[in-house]
Amino acid sequence: MEVAHRSPFACWFSSMLFCFGGAILAGIMLAEPPVAPLSNTASVLLASVVWYLVVYSPQDLVYSIASIAPVRLVLTGMKEVTRTWKVLGGVVQAQRKYDGLLVMIAVGWAKGAGGGLMSNFEQLVRGIWKPETNELLKMTYPTKITLIGAVLFALQQNHYLPLEKHHLMLIYTVFIVSNKIRMMLTGSSSSPFAHMESAIYHTLFARPAAYSPMAEEHSQPGVKPQPATDSSNGSTSTDTNSSLSNESKNGLTKAKTQDQGEVKDVANKKTD
Repeated sequence: MEVAHRSPFACWFSSMLFCFGGAILAGIMLAEPPVAPLSNTASVLLASVVWYLVVYSPQDLVYSIASIAPVRLVLTGMKEVTRTWKVLGGVVQAQRKYDGLLVMIAVGWAKGAGGGLMSNFEQLVRGIWKPETNELLKMTYPTKITLIGAVLFALQQNHYLPLEKHHLMLIYTVFIVSNKIRMMLTGSSSSPFAHMESAIYHTLFARPAAYSPMAEEHSQPGVKPQPATDSSNGSTSTDTNSSLSNESKNGLTKAKTQDQGEVKDVANKKTD
């Protein structure tokens, strides 16, 4: 909200990037004008009006209404339905120019989750730089589910998946809407694919922690590892030091006693 009051234009521009980021990113990937999605004046005006009402309405009235649980559920369902159309539109748009499966998946993914994939650039517009929030480093649930949808629709368009397009759209939409509503009602943010992702990672990409040749090669030259300190050796050295200190104290005490005895003898001789 600080950006909204300090620079309304930066706030509006970042909001438009988040709304039309998928279409802009897909256009860049297909060598099309990135400003083409903004040519739809009605969509831009509608997004601008919603942005203004949410950010600048008196006492955040519109935001408070949108935060009510039933309203949020309806808006979330509408958003997930729109995601299906965006992913399918990106896959079909890529298929018109290229017949490559990977290109279709990439463009469908970008068009369906472009707002998240462009989050770092959108943060720069607001004066924030957080590279650790990159979606490729730590994917959120919307980005993951959009990637899965892009893969499914690309396989269906290339006739590798024995399903009709409208059947796949129905199955995919029902799944993402029901799962998103479940996450909202239960307050859970964990992905339903967490166990499968963990199994794939540990099977294909995890390496044993006992020995790593790459870590050995990248270690600093000239720096020798320090041997582990044995508890028994440490106790022995402590005992040795303590015994030496006791012996030195006893020697000093004996020397002082002898000196005192000699002084007494000399005094007695003088008296005699």
